[in-house]
Amino acid sequence: MNDQVIRTNQLGELGFYMLAGHSNSPGDVVEEIRQAEELGLGAGFISERFNNKDATTLCGAAAAVSKRIGIGTAATNHNTRHPMVTATFGMTMDRLSGGRFALGLGRGFDGLFRAMGLEPITGRQLEEAAAIYRRLWRGERIAGYDGPLGKFPSLQLLGEFDDDIPVMLVAMGEKTQELAGRCMDAVLLHTFFDDPAIEKAVAAVRRGAQQAGRDPSDVRIWSILATVGDHIPEDQRLKKTVGRLASYLRGYGDVLVKANDWDPAALERYRADSFIQNFKGAIDATATTSELEYIAGLIPAEWMATAATGSPEQCAAAIQHQLDLGVDSVILHGATPTELAPVIPAYRKIRHKKMQSMPANPGRMPA
Repeated sequence: MNDQVIRTNQLGELGFYMLAGHSNSPGDVVEEIRQAEELGLGAGFISERFNNKDATTLCGAAAAVSKRIGIGTAATNHNTRHPMVTATFGMTMDRLSGGRFALGLGRGFDGLFRAMGLEPITGRQLEEAAAIYRRLWRGERIAGYDGPLGKFPSLQLLGEFDDDIPVMLVAMGEKTQELAGRCMDAVLLHTFFDDPAIEKAVAAVRRGAQQAGRDPSDVRIWSILATVGDHIPEDQRLKKTVGRLASYLRGYGDVLVKANDWDPAALERYRADSFIQNFKGAIDATATTSELEYIAGLIPAEWMATAATGSPEQCAAAIQHQLDLGVDSVILHGATPTELAPVIPAYRKIRHKKMQSMPANPGRMPA
């Protein structure tokens, strides 16, 4: 296959999550990234978990066995590693991947951080972290740092560098979306956003960029679309849709409901259910099919309608609809490359030609 065919076949505007959800086999990332590259997906993302989903290890593995696909964290947290350690990770990935890597940050979970002995992440810290990483990647030495990230006598990568590595942010709330527009190269919205929520988020990101004197079109906006077609077995569909949304509603339902302007009373009814209150562990990982069927009755149908479901053609149309709402790219969430295989050809048939210039690096826009 020549280079021209490779470029034409790669769908730079589409991404997927490596090891989607819970996985006890991190080695699966090798075959997944190979399959994704063969399918023509533009980027692979890893969502870090404190078990066997270490972002640095998995991103390195993905880069080592691929040649074209973009790679990004979505997300890791700046407060779990020393700034020089994270900057080293970014620099290593940039060189290892040949410029295909973007560092994605997120706020994480306040309760988990407190349990770990860490303070919750603030917007000011996220903005500062991005600035510090960029300075280190440019080869600067930062002496006597005393600021939002802590106190560090000296910050500097060893050697001479002048690299430009994109920084991304996962953003749910309007203020965080504006922050992303102000100082990030790309922003990733959240799964299960309805149409008005996506449109408001796009406006917030563009507004933040404009207020900071940036060109709003320079900030790449990814929506994250649960893509679970009917060709996937029903028990797995329930895990990837009902189970995933149910887990989000338990973890940070207030933020998600506010972002979508959904009825908070429906969330309260969901949380008040005795089964939900007594369920132990992550719903999308451990709930049985019958339990998920019960939970489905607790969640309003319009909330579930934010996922791409149905035939491959219907899923493809839902992907295109996300782009029509104003985002630049779409992460097909909750599905492996094998599960996405029927959807990709259907999308190619309706793909807009303007998307052919979208870079594989998930943090960059076309030059």
